[in-house]
Parts: sequence; structure tokens; C-alpha cells
Amino acid sequence: MPQDMPPAGGYDAVQYKRNLPPSAFKPKTLLAVGGLIMVYGWYHLFHGIREQRELAREKMWSRIHLIPALQAEEDRDLVRRHLADVQREKELLGDKGVKVYHSDRYVRPTFAITPGITKD
Repeated sequence: MPQDMPPAGGYDAVQYKRNLPPSAFKPKTLLAVGGLIMVYGWYHLFHGIREQRELAREKMWSRIHLIPALQAEEDRDLVRRHLADVQREKELLGDKGVKVYHSDRYVRPTFAITPGITKD
């Protein structure tokens, strides 16, 4: 019986490699693009933090410059209330010179909201 032999010129090459298309981006490219995006984000983050710090500083200085005006307004309100209290004491106690407090030291009034007198 004759033995089978390869054809003349040999067999075709056997394809054993994977035939995949090349990937879209190489890892170096992806790493570089990701790094650039991160650098851009950090840049804006630092500038945003700097802007917030500057706005906070401006807000603080504006409040510092408003303190005298607010203090003057509060003082005017205290004087108005004090004069109203003196007038009320004169109406209640008369001009007898009765002191409400037992010292000559100025006592800053504390105003609390009290309910009005209800009629039963």
C-alpha cells in the first residue's frame, strides 16, 4: 500500500496567531491623556480654592468695616429703649427719685419678649 505524501510544494502555512485589529489607543497614549486631564482638573481646583479664599477674606473685611455702623445702630436703639424705660419709671414711680437698682453703676438692660396682659 502506498504511503500518503505531502503535496508537491508542501502544505499551506497554518495560521496559529490571533488576527485582531490594533487597539484604539496605546497604553502610553491613554496614560498621557489621563494625566493631562488630571493636571487640568488640579489646576482648576487650586484656582477655585484660591478664589474662595479671596472671597472669604473680602467678606470678612466687609464685616469688619460694618461693625462700627452696626454698633452705632445698636447704641441708638439702647438709648431709645433706655429713655423709654426712664419715662415708664417716672409714670409708675413718679418723681420721688426712687432708684430701681441698688448701685450707681450702669446696668445694660436685657430685653426679653414678655407676653402681654391677658384679660380673663
